[in-house]
Amino acid sequence: MSSQTSIRRTTTADIASRKGGEPIVCLTAYDAPMAAILDQHCDLLLVGDSVGMVVHGLPSTVGVTMEMMILHGRAVMRGSTRALVVVDMPFGSYEASPGQAFENATRLLKETGAQAVKLESGRYAADTIAFLVERGVPVMGHVGLRPQAINVYGAFKARGRTTAERAEILSEAEATANAGAFAVVVEGVAEDLAREITERISAPTIGIGASPVCDGQILVTQDMLGLFDWTPKFVKRYAGLRAAITDAVVQYASEVRRRSFPEAAQVYRLDGPSRPKKSEA
Repeated sequence: MSSQTSIRRTTTADIASRKGGEPIVCLTAYDAPMAAILDQHCDLLLVGDSVGMVVHGLPSTVGVTMEMMILHGRAVMRGSTRALVVVDMPFGSYEASPGQAFENATRLLKETGAQAVKLESGRYAADTIAFLVERGVPVMGHVGLRPQAINVYGAFKARGRTTAERAEILSEAEATANAGAFAVVVEGVAEDLAREITERISAPTIGIGASPVCDGQILVTQDMLGLFDWTPKFVKRYAGLRAAITDAVVQYASEVRRRSFPEAAQVYRLDGPSRPKKSEA
């Protein structure tokens, strides 16, 4: 038997038990190298359908496919060892019926090895979440600003600013938690609404643009690392990697054009004499 000690991953039960306790640290991940870096510092890694915009250059998350989520989910699982890994269910993969959702959710879990799925919790979602959870599929919900509904909203903007919207989002959050979601992402809402949701539901809330009153926080990793010229209001840039990468590429291009790269340290040499052998007469 191998003497190697296995590392225990964080579970959905671990996350659920953190309600009202130590804040839950979450970030998005789409590839193995980044997942390996984030894994040691995060409780939860979300393979978000934001990959469509962040990595593939799509204008929204609507065009993301199951195949894309599986590809990136596998990569994140290979790069991580301890964080809970959750994979987004893409637009069109769960809305038609609970049966459709179960078929696609189980495919995501089987083909990636991830431990849970996330779906955006519209009015229809509670029955679907209950159906999945009853059949062994852990689910994270998502209320407030729902990026997959961009074609209805017309823009990525904060939600819950009217009495009707506020009531609807609160109702969706309660239904999502009551259906068995182990956690609920709350995106793009005012602090007082985020507070009310967090106080009224039993599942931990994970905020993104929802103030520090939530039970945890998540950001798109590339946003917080400063890889884009523009970031949403709710993002704090913890680094300026776009500028650092640009500086490195400018220096590389300059050295290539001057033929100063590669230098001697980057060039292979033959061992011993390299004179050609004399041909036999």
